[in-house]
Amino acid sequence: MYTLVIVDDEQKILDGIADLFPWENIGFKVVGKFTNAKEALEYLDSNPADVVMTDIKMPGIDGLSFAEKLKKDPNSIVVILSSYSDYEFMRKALKVEVTDYLLKPINYGELSECFDKIKEILDSRNKLSTNDEAPYYYKIIRQIDDYLEENFQRASLVGAAENVGISSGYLSKIYKEKKGVGFQEQLSNVRMQKAANMLMDPSYKSYEIAYQVGYDSPKNFTRAFKAYFGVTPRDYRNGIRGKE
Repeated sequence: MYTLVIVDDEQKILDGIADLFPWENIGFKVVGKFTNAKEALEYLDSNPADVVMTDIKMPGIDGLSFAEKLKKDPNSIVVILSSYSDYEFMRKALKVEVTDYLLKPINYGELSECFDKIKEILDSRNKLSTNDEAPYYYKIIRQIDDYLEENFQRASLVGAAENVGISSGYLSKIYKEKKGVGFQEQLSNVRMQKAANMLMDPSYKSYEIAYQVGYDSPKNFTRAFKAYFGVTPRDYRNGIRGKE
């Protein structure tokens, strides 16, 4: 079952598309619906979806700007909804490289045809033979672990997905399934172990370690470190151990 997020500033239309169309019958599950792109972006940052379908005319961040942000991940699939058949809107949508452009009012036949094609793309992208499945997954997990070790300061799910050539949504799913921990949790694990090692070197100040392992402020680093080890960085440096 592939995941889908829908964004439309008109609540009735949003609910109608999300709740009335038989998504699960064609292999999709609506995991999020939002009336503005800002909230959708915040959700997608930690919950990547296989497909995003968005209205084009919305207050704040419009659909094209939203799609452009999503397409920073080259494997993302974006469908634009619009009440406008204007050539200029279509031209801009094509420039952003959206997957499809559907006109309102929604024709369920066209919607079904669109998502049948998208499912073929996703199936083809993720298709694995039974014999190749285990080695394939092992290789992906190993590549991501290496990526985290080498890029823990600035690592991201999108960057990791680009590194192995699959969508961020699919990577998030298989990493959790095969590794037993989520991508963000593993990134935090790597950062915490790097920080613990650096605390053993008195030449590093705690605030320097915070920035060097990828935190935007010493306060956030201290909070994360204490949640992970059960003690503050200062206590850890002084030999006090919590829940290692």
